[in-house]
Amino acid sequence: MKKALSVFTLIIFTLLSNNLFAGDDGKPELSNTKNGYVEVNDCFEKVNRGIFGFNQVLDKVVFKPLAKGYRMFPQPIRSGTSNALNNLSSVVTIPNNFLQGQFKDAGLNSARFVINSTLGIAGIFDVASYYGLKKTDKEDYGQTLGVWGAKPGCYFILPILGPTTVRDSIGSLVNIAGGDAWYNITVVNDTRYFSEADYYTSKLLNGIDFRAKNLESFDSLEKSSMDLYASVRSLYLQDRYRKVKNIDKTTETLSDDDWEELDSQ
Repeated sequence: MKKALSVFTLIIFTLLSNNLFAGDDGKPELSNTKNGYVEVNDCFEKVNRGIFGFNQVLDKVVFKPLAKGYRMFPQPIRSGTSNALNNLSSVVTIPNNFLQGQFKDAGLNSARFVINSTLGIAGIFDVASYYGLKKTDKEDYGQTLGVWGAKPGCYFILPILGPTTVRDSIGSLVNIAGGDAWYNITVVNDTRYFSEADYYTSKLLNGIDFRAKNLESFDSLEKSSMDLYASVRSLYLQDRYRKVKNIDKTTETLSDDDWEELDSQ
């Protein structure tokens, strides 16, 4: 009951604070039509640039080398890991399908989760696609708040975690308040089969998998950008706008395609 009240409070806070938060991706006249997203205030740019610089150093020292090492594994291992991580993400996508009124997708993703978690051995094999149940886009609570009309709010950078907005960060807090079943099983509850380490390991693997899929595109962005910070900010806001609006287009450096597709390019 307390968790439900926490989620309700966070959602109401977001919706009531619309007039205080900068940006509005619901009104065409405020949209940047050239870039395909709304202008969102960078309220803490000086601090953000400092944190961005720290994250860049951390990426070069830790995450990029790990991503390169990960790329050296055979494609079946990378695909199996990616499939399992995508399967885990369904526990957040499915409730957000329902919250956004995407009932067909909710049913499809529920069926995929059950099939891949059992026949697919914890999601390592995408058996559901073999039966014609194709993957849909991932959904999260930040996207749901956007669909409900909440404005993005100020843009800011978090250490290690990277770009976000007020709306997206509140959406992330909903996970902690009980919106992520995987978080509840591993961190909140003392279960027999899983521990906190399982949750944080999955998050680390997800970050490495994502970084490995975008090695070349991010290197290209670094070389071609006069202001890398501004380029990353623009790409992040474009990507979030497209996801809230369900625009079927992949944003540069933010690809999360299957390894089979990436390796065939």
